[in-house]
Amino acid sequence: MDLAIYSYVGILSLVLLFLMYNDKQKAIKKEWRIAEKTLFTLAITGGAIGGVLGMYLFRHKTKHNTFAFGFPLLAAIQVFIIVKLVSM
Repeated sequence: MDLAIYSYVGILSLVLLFLMYNDKQKAIKKEWRIAEKTLFTLAITGGAIGGVLGMYLFRHKTKHNTFAFGFPLLAAIQVFIIVKLVSM
């Protein structure tokens, strides 16, 4: 069970990290961007840790309050839930 939880969160976090990088590159090139709804959906479903890493590694979306506060809050909630599930 623990491995399944870690794998799920890890894969979603890597996907969101990649999407944050991809969106940053598209922003630099002034190309069509990834929808914020897509980024938040992945964060809510378990990838918030990757979203936070992507925000600060790529300096992307850090000035948007919904991301600057939302992603870290979601990540903290997800870490709390993971710790509770694993310690059962």
